[in-house]
Amino acid sequence: MASEELAQKLQRRLRLEESGEAAGGGPDEERACPGGPGEERGCPTGSADAELSAKLSRRQDINEGAAPPRRAAVFNPYTEFKEFSRRQIKDMERMFRLYDSGRDGYIDLMELKLMMEKLGAPQTHLGLKNMIKEVDEDFDGKLSFREFLLIFHKAAAGELEEDSGLLTLAKLSEIDVSIEGVKGAKNFFEAKVQALSSASKFEAEIKAEQDERKREEEERKHRRAAFRELKSAFTQ
Repeated sequence: MASEELAQKLQRRLRLEESGEAAGGGPDEERACPGGPGEERGCPTGSADAELSAKLSRRQDINEGAAPPRRAAVFNPYTEFKEFSRRQIKDMERMFRLYDSGRDGYIDLMELKLMMEKLGAPQTHLGLKNMIKEVDEDFDGKLSFREFLLIFHKAAAGELEEDSGLLTLAKLSEIDVSIEGVKGAKNFFEAKVQALSSASKFEAEIKAEQDERKREEEERKHRRAAFRELKSAFTQ
């Protein structure tokens, strides 16, 4: 239904232009331009026609399976990207917000350019466009937070080429792979998980040692108290 309505609007617009009414030269000028020729509302411009045509074209692509539909702006990253821990997603969110200098919920081409420069891996204009294109599911030419998470999802799954700018972004934003000594995105993320597991184990061992010291200290206190009571009984 949506595609039919758009098609009808576009066809009507084209008929108006062909008859000269859209330009304000026909008898139906007042109906075609309800705001009047001198008012701010005015007739729709060519850009509006182009936008309508683009929407219709995209709707047809979606219906034909040539393009995925736009996803809802609100999503739950913790349920959709279960391979990452809550802490990892929070870290990615902080990074996304850091480079979203426009505070519009997207990282555009210039913001991505600044990000890659800050990470020490500047890209060409074409390289930046290709980076966005790899995960730009809604074809708007910029990265939403979900599309930003897709970078790390694809890196973890080994779906990015070694020379991909996105793989470079994922590596530089997480850990220094040269120190970890790993090769490939999948091994890189496995090393990250292993490092986190090792850290958790280390913390658990420290806590166990602390608990053991507390237990031994309590036992010493009890022994000293028992000894004082025994000594007091003999000296009475």
